[in-house]
Amino acid sequence: MNVVVEVLDSFKWLTVFTMLLCVLIVVILVGCALPVRKRYRWFGFLPGVGILLAAGSMVYGDFSLPSLVLYGLTAVIFICTWKFTFYAFRPSKPVTARRGPKLAVAVAALCACGLVPIVMALMYAGEMRYNPVSKLSGMSYTGAFTEMNDRLSREYPFGVWKKVDWEQLEKQYKPIFEKAEKEQDKTLYYKTLRDYLYAFRDGHIRIVNEQLFDGNEVFKEEAGGGFGLSAAQLDDGKILVTLVLKDSPADKSGIKTGAELVTWNSQSAQAALDQATWSETPSATDEVKRINQGRFMVRGAIGQTVQVEFKNNGEQEIRKAQLTAYDDQFETLKLTRPKLKKEDPPFEAKLLDNGYGYMKIRHFLAEEIFSGPGQTVERELKFFQQAKGIIIDLRDNPGGEDQLAAKFLEYFVGEKNFYEYASYYNRMTGDFELNQPETTFVNPSAPVNFAGKIAVLINSRTASSGEGVPLVLKGLPRVKVVGFTSTAASFGLLSVPIEFEMPEGYILQFPDGRSLNYSQTIQVDSNYSGQGGVAPDVKVPLNEQTFKQKYIDGQDVELNYAIEALDSMK
Repeated sequence: MNVVVEVLDSFKWLTVFTMLLCVLIVVILVGCALPVRKRYRWFGFLPGVGILLAAGSMVYGDFSLPSLVLYGLTAVIFICTWKFTFYAFRPSKPVTARRGPKLAVAVAALCACGLVPIVMALMYAGEMRYNPVSKLSGMSYTGAFTEMNDRLSREYPFGVWKKVDWEQLEKQYKPIFEKAEKEQDKTLYYKTLRDYLYAFRDGHIRIVNEQLFDGNEVFKEEAGGGFGLSAAQLDDGKILVTLVLKDSPADKSGIKTGAELVTWNSQSAQAALDQATWSETPSATDEVKRINQGRFMVRGAIGQTVQVEFKNNGEQEIRKAQLTAYDDQFETLKLTRPKLKKEDPPFEAKLLDNGYGYMKIRHFLAEEIFSGPGQTVERELKFFQQAKGIIIDLRDNPGGEDQLAAKFLEYFVGEKNFYEYASYYNRMTGDFELNQPETTFVNPSAPVNFAGKIAVLINSRTASSGEGVPLVLKGLPRVKVVGFTSTAASFGLLSVPIEFEMPEGYILQFPDGRSLNYSQTIQVDSNYSGQGGVAPDVKVPLNEQTFKQKYIDGQDVELNYAIEALDSMK
């Protein structure tokens, strides 16, 4: 019964063309299945009308997968019923057909089979719905911006949640776009476009073809110079050096890992951090923003000279140095934000010496986690049944498929748990509505289920579906979520992203859907105040002690805290 309701409810995601086409196909299939001897002339025109509707829909621009299924089915029906169409143009008499019992049953069964692709198309109509790309590349800077802001004011999933003031955004940015247009300033246009996108504080928003580290002249000019160090802010506000590159200006000036930056570029280190604006992706939360500011405050233009005051760890003397930025090929940025490597397996597991099982989940992009030729979750869990507990490491996990995250969770829950409702903008009604077939629950795994103690490791780069695991497990009696920060707070859906083709060739992408909790409220994504994500149960403090352990001694501080949390559970 639920499937029938879901299929009928999914009808709302179709366009007018595909709605009519879907109804028409059903009428034709039912009409063909009925064992009547005479068919009236009008029935023979229906397959041709279907072809016209399909053609009109394609001209409209709808090439979504559910629509393509309907187009293909329409073509098959047209070919199979050509006689009806042929006789429809001979008005002398109605179309007649004689069928024996066996043939009548066979035709009815074949027509019933024709309903299957319709049902499948409707089941995925919401997830793969028609969501046209806004082609604005031929417009002026100002015109394209205005069109984009107008569409987003209706369709951006988190406009209300983040309290976005669309009129204020237009007032703020339109004059700058006009100036860039008037002066033909491509750099000003790009930076203003970027500032506008980052104002949403949504980690899923991006310039698809930006390529910061490969040929981006603006980024290279403003942040291409490194001084040979990176930094981070402690909980008490102090700013310490997290790494120093060998033989770099920082290294030659005596700056060591763990040094406190007192001043930077003739101002307080705190002020310099506050002024840092660049980052690779939008920062959804204040925590993520501060981490990126620490990385970018010590970047600048190649050849730029800065005056620095610092105090090395264990010393009282404040030293002074003059550093000159050099082209380090963005080395400090790459080291502090490592990317996934193709050769890295999505899943690794081992038994630690202390008797705890350890699982590293790098992403939820591949079925290999469950059915690949290498290690699988199920296989390792069988091995871990006698373990004292399990540590699930989701640090730096960028996410992937929600269905895979939910499938992974099945091995760790003892009863059915809710995962999410999916909500999209309905172009027909102008409102956000639930897509019922995409509602996800986590059901306990029958073959293997781990009922022991669990610690989940997270950080500020645990994003998207990677956040789904701590979201579901958090609060369970035998689970502790551990980390320095909350997760990335970017849990929106990217089923058919909102996309814009902008002047100067930039392609912009926005999430198109909301993940809702059981009360149908937006979950995990950051709100208007920059708060969000899954918060740790055990928040690891970033103080001088844990900083030294992590950055100087090379310890895995979060892992140590996770082990302590497991040891403390009864």
